[in-house]
Amino acid sequence: MLAHDRHGQAALCAVSASGVWVRFADGSVRLDGSSGLWNANLGHGNTAIAGAVGEAMRDASYLSSWSYENTRARAAARVLVDLAGPEHYSRVLFSTSGGAANEVAMKLARHYHTLRGEPDRKVVLGLRDGYHGLTYGAFALTDANLGQRMYGVDRRLVGHVPANDPDRLVTVLQALAGRVAAVVVEPVLGTGAVPLTAEYVGALLNARHEHGFLLVADEVSTGYGRIGNSVFETAGWPERPDVLITSKAMTNGTLAAAALVVSRSIAAEFAEQGAVLGHAETQAGTAVVGAAVVATAAELCRLDAVANSRRLGKHLDVVLARLVGDHPLVAWSTGAGCLRAVHLTGAAGAPLPPAEVDAVVSAIRDAGALVHPGPGCVQLVPALVYTEDRLDELVSLVSAGIAAHERAR
Repeated sequence: MLAHDRHGQAALCAVSASGVWVRFADGSVRLDGSSGLWNANLGHGNTAIAGAVGEAMRDASYLSSWSYENTRARAAARVLVDLAGPEHYSRVLFSTSGGAANEVAMKLARHYHTLRGEPDRKVVLGLRDGYHGLTYGAFALTDANLGQRMYGVDRRLVGHVPANDPDRLVTVLQALAGRVAAVVVEPVLGTGAVPLTAEYVGALLNARHEHGFLLVADEVSTGYGRIGNSVFETAGWPERPDVLITSKAMTNGTLAAAALVVSRSIAAEFAEQGAVLGHAETQAGTAVVGAAVVATAAELCRLDAVANSRRLGKHLDVVLARLVGDHPLVAWSTGAGCLRAVHLTGAAGAPLPPAEVDAVVSAIRDAGALVHPGPGCVQLVPALVYTEDRLDELVSLVSAGIAAHERAR
C-alpha cells in the first residue's frame, strides 16, 4: 500500500508498460522484477491477448455467466480444465480475484460436506504465513497480522498450521476430527517464497484420506508456469487437490478474473443432488474474461513459457547464491523457479523490520528495478519471458540497491 506521504509523486505514478519495462510520470523507466504483482507472466503489452480482449469487447461487451452462459466463458472453462488435467477436473467456477475465489472455495467445501450429510464440517485450515487475500473470508485465512482484529474479521471457523511440519498437521487434524471442511495451501508460500516439501505434501494427501477434508490448492501465485515444472505446480503431486484456484496470470493480469477448477467427484456430488452453490459475481466469467483466458493459454504455449521459467529458475539458483555472498544484509534466499525471496537480516541476525525492508525496496527502485517487500525479505518474481541476460541485469540492480542501503545505514 502506498503511504499517504508518497501520494502524488510522479516517480511512483506509472503511465505505461511494455515487455518487462514500466515507464513513470517523471520519465523514468524501470525493470519490472515483480511481473506486475505476479500477474504479467508473459510480460506487459502482449498483442495477441490485447487483440482477443478487444474483439470480445466489440462483439460481446457484456455477456455474463449469471443465470445463463456465453460461448467465450465455455471455451475458457474447457481450456482451464485441459491445463489443470481433465482426467481429474471437470468443472470451473469463475470469480473476480484470488481473494474472492478463496472465499468461494470455503463456501464450496462447507456446502459439499453438507450434501454428504456432514453439516458440522465448517472449519477451514490454512498455513502459517500463507496469503489468500484481504476480503473478509480470505482475510481470515490469510495468516499475516494485517489488522484482522481491528476490522472485525471472524476467525472462529478458521485456523492455521505451520507449513512443512507433518506432525503438527496430524495433531491438529486429530483434535478437530470430523470438523474440518478444507485445508487450503499454496504450493509455494508466496510471501516468503517457501516451497512445501514432498514429505509435507505426502502428509497432506494421507491426511485427506484419513480425515475426509477437501484439499484446496491456491495457485494464484504459482500457476501458469511460475515455478517451471508445469502449468500448475500441483500437477507434480502424487495426487491432485480437490479444488485448484487460479487468478492473476490466467489473463496475464489484463482483467480482474479468477477461477476455481473443481474435481470430477465434487462436481458429481452437486449434480446428482441438483444443488446450486450460493455464489455469484456479476463480472465473473464474462465473455471478455473468457477471451482473455483462451488467448493467454495459447500465448503461454507459443512462448514456451513453462520451459523458459525452468531455465530461468536454474539461472536464479546461481546468481542469487552469489548475491547472498556479496552483502552483509542478505542472509539467504528461498523459493523455486521464478518465485523467489531474498531474506534480509540486521542486528543479531534478526529479520529486517518492515520499515527498513521498504527502504531497501525504495533503494532498488532508485537503482532502476521494481520489486516487492515481503516479511523480512525482498520478493523477486520476474516474468517468464525474461532472458538470462535480462535476469542478470535485474539481480545486478537489486544488488546495487541493497549496497546503496547498506552504505546509508
